[in-house]
Amino acid sequence: MPLTNRRREPGGYSSAYSTSNMHFTGLLLPAVLLAGGACVAQAQTDTLRTTTLDTLEVTANRSRVTLPLPEVHGTYLLAGRRSEVIRLADIDADIAQKNPRQLLARIPGLFVYDMDGTGNQLNVATRGLDPHRSWEMNLRQNGIITNSDMYGYPASHYSPPTESIERIELVRGTASLQYGAQFGGMLNYVTKQADTTRHLGFETVNSIGSFGTRSTYNALGGRVGRLTYYGYAYWRHSDGYRDNSRSDAQAQLVRLQYQVNPRMGLTAEVGRSRYVYQIPGPLTDSMFRANPRQATRGRNFFNPAIWVPSLRLDWQLTPQTRLQWVTSAVLGDRNSVQIDAFATVTDLPDPTGQYRPRQVDIDNFNSYTSEARLLQQFTIDGLAGTLVAGVQWMHNDLHRRQLGKGTTGTDFDLSLTTPFARDLWYHTRNGAAFVEGQLRVGRLTLSPGVRVEQGDTQLRGSISYYDAAELPTTIRHRFALLGLNGQYRLNDRMRLYGGWSQAYRPVLFKDIIPTSVYEQIDKNLRDATGYNAELGLETHWSGGHLNISLFELLYRNRMGTLVLMDGNNQPYTLRTNIGDSRNQGIEVLLEGQLASWKGGSLSGFTSTSFLDARYTNARVSVNGENVSVNGNRVESAPQITSRNGLTLRYRTASLTVQYSYVGMTYADALNTPVPSANGAKGPVPAYGLLDLNATWRVGPHLTLRGSLNNLTNESYFTKRPTFYPGPGVWSSDGRNVMLSVGYRL
Repeated sequence: MPLTNRRREPGGYSSAYSTSNMHFTGLLLPAVLLAGGACVAQAQTDTLRTTTLDTLEVTANRSRVTLPLPEVHGTYLLAGRRSEVIRLADIDADIAQKNPRQLLARIPGLFVYDMDGTGNQLNVATRGLDPHRSWEMNLRQNGIITNSDMYGYPASHYSPPTESIERIELVRGTASLQYGAQFGGMLNYVTKQADTTRHLGFETVNSIGSFGTRSTYNALGGRVGRLTYYGYAYWRHSDGYRDNSRSDAQAQLVRLQYQVNPRMGLTAEVGRSRYVYQIPGPLTDSMFRANPRQATRGRNFFNPAIWVPSLRLDWQLTPQTRLQWVTSAVLGDRNSVQIDAFATVTDLPDPTGQYRPRQVDIDNFNSYTSEARLLQQFTIDGLAGTLVAGVQWMHNDLHRRQLGKGTTGTDFDLSLTTPFARDLWYHTRNGAAFVEGQLRVGRLTLSPGVRVEQGDTQLRGSISYYDAAELPTTIRHRFALLGLNGQYRLNDRMRLYGGWSQAYRPVLFKDIIPTSVYEQIDKNLRDATGYNAELGLETHWSGGHLNISLFELLYRNRMGTLVLMDGNNQPYTLRTNIGDSRNQGIEVLLEGQLASWKGGSLSGFTSTSFLDARYTNARVSVNGENVSVNGNRVESAPQITSRNGLTLRYRTASLTVQYSYVGMTYADALNTPVPSANGAKGPVPAYGLLDLNATWRVGPHLTLRGSLNNLTNESYFTKRPTFYPGPGVWSSDGRNVMLSVGYRL
């Protein structure tokens, strides 16, 4: 980095400098001070002389981009856990389309489920869990819960644009005592913040790509006195890779932060997302092989519209004591209108040109959460520690209306011609309290914790084909969950970590709705319970980073259907707990700089997971009989997942080539080896994908991004769903291009 100072006139001087893509103030400051001192000294002796310093070059290349969260992160204690932080500005990825295999490539074992059209939502899971709308995760935005209904339908329907995200934080399930009881961990999307050095800042990101994709993201932010404000508006359209797969999305956010005094701040925030997605329908395997872009439906639509308001108090009571209190809500709807049938059932007009009526389903979410957390740092007999205690109250009211007879039209229309056959309410009131400590003894840190949950979920309402007296169901949540985590620092750059933590997952709404008059609900349903355990080694060195961990996840009381006999020796089906599963494996992330030269570098990474997920003590109903599935592989749990990349950087430009491999999985617990004629069951073949992404930071204000996804145009699919959006094969996107232009002022 050249740095020169030239004397222009007596009594004054100017400095001219150019910078590379990174600034290192700590290194530059001594040089600047020395240069300034030399100029002042000359001004005192000879104002006509000019002194030119030798060129000072400072070069550095960012090769380690997956940082763990600190041991104390806000009011969370994270020592002894595996965590990852992905800063989107540090990676080359298709941000405009929310491409999760690129955005989260450095999270080993991440399973990506492409179900909803590229760019709409992220559907991911870790360690062999179900990826449907990321519902095994505790999902948050800026620490605010965004799961639609944590006890009835904990899916992700809220969908902010990736252009608004600064970083993505993932904490594995061994920290769940502090944030909830989810097996999959906490996935937190941290949005961009206002530039507090100016009254008004502006950013725009505009993208265009294949399949008629175009989007625009525009944000304003700044600080005026004690008030900091930030907001964005987003719009996106795509015609989709498949026929009849158009989507239109929009999202907005407004955040106001008021600094009451140096120790207390208030933040009010409201986010909104809405999209309409035309669902192209499932395919059979033969349809997929013939043309993966074809559609079996033209009149199916999906439409989630979600608001997430919140109010946060952050109060530093003393230098050692911090209080955080957040009250938030998830409000909105999940709407669908569709012909819900196998791919082999056609949706064609009759001889008069009239279509048959579609099915209308509507969920209304009213989920409220209030959570207070108190962090206290302390010292006992020279030993430093931190204690966090908190309480959480949830009041959720999910109104589910299904099997409504809709119109015979072809557009998105939720109108009914007959009432809903199911009109149900799912009420939950649940309280939780937790306490966790973090005690440091030399290089050893121990973190024991406990979480107590107590609440009830009540199913009420009516089903036209079901005996009303048999319908009411109450599920009680009574848990005392324990956990212990620890780490030992071998040196400043290496740590051994590990932990064990209990977890549970509430019985979901969909699991207890009888599908016919012949199906009954177990009145003694139990929530899924189990634990997460992990043991790992993390180390970093100049230009490199390694994180390797062993894990085990025990998942008891999985939901399913069994065939039983009634008092008259007649068979019936029962929705109940069918058994357990055990997921074991190893996760490896290795990244580092391979070579460097003046102005450039070559770095690489591998993010690989080996997983063995099996059923234990489990059975399922098949053709009127209960069949053991002990030893069978869990659905959507590939034995090998590996993502690998090389990044070439030169000055302010970078290019990343990434290869992703996902092993074969099964669609059902029976591990059906041959695809069924309708595509609903069978294996999901392994696939490998090659992606190219490039970023060029033209200057301090302008950034260009380009993506070439699925370079070899592989035809693949990631899952055969058993429910929405319909059983069968769902093609993922073929080769496509995306270009983005970002400007910040």
